[in-house]
Amino acid sequence: MKTMKTPFREMLAAVPADIQQEVDLEVAISNRINDLMVQRGLSKQQFAQALGKRPSEVTKWLSGQHNFTIRTLTLLSTFFGEPLVRI
Repeated sequence: MKTMKTPFREMLAAVPADIQQEVDLEVAISNRINDLMVQRGLSKQQFAQALGKRPSEVTKWLSGQHNFTIRTLTLLSTFFGEPLVRI
C-alpha cells in the first residue's frame, strides 16, 4: 500500500534546488518576523499600524510565500533594530 509520504518526497525531489532554497529563505524570513513580533508582544494589528501597513500585508509577510523586496527588508530591519537577513 502506498503512503502519502512517498509521492510527496518524489514531488519534492523534482523541485529545482534554487526554488527549494528560495522557499526556505522566504519561510525563514517570515519565521524571523514572527519571532521578533512575539518577543516584542506585538499583534499583527499593532505591527501593521506601527509600520503604516494593512494587517493583510503583514499576513502575507507571515505566510512564508511573500517575495520580499530590499526596501521591505530594510524597513523591517530598521523597525526591529536588527537585520532580518545576514549575508
